[in-house]
Amino acid sequence: MSVATDSTTGWFLGETAPATPGLPRGRTRIAPRALRQLVGMVTAESLSVPSGQVSVQLRDDHGMLALTINTAIRVVPLARVTREPAVIARTGGTILARSARSQTEIRHRVTELTGAVVGQVTVRLTGIDVQQERRVQ
Repeated sequence: MSVATDSTTGWFLGETAPATPGLPRGRTRIAPRALRQLVGMVTAESLSVPSGQVSVQLRDDHGMLALTINTAIRVVPLARVTREPAVIARTGGTILARSARSQTEIRHRVTELTGAVVGQVTVRLTGIDVQQERRVQ
């Protein structure tokens, strides 16, 4: 999905930018691979997983960018949750709550970094990344 726009119409999906008199008009393209990598990095940061565990599909949704993201999510070991139930709240809440929050974070951050109007964000949790306990020294 290469996107080309005039310098007067915003650089992605039609957001209007003011024309600057005297400057030559140009085109800006963002390759699908670059956009997928950016979304993958934002997702990895949001869910605390390595970016290699994230895959992204892009599509147009009536002029907005739609994202389908397959990813693992970092969790604490079940034994720790059993011993210390409060760890769920300290680590960001339940898996579903964290996933829902990450959708909002991904939409906001991708829009902030690219200027794209992000519509639908679907996060599919495909696995877990167990965060091993560390001893305090």
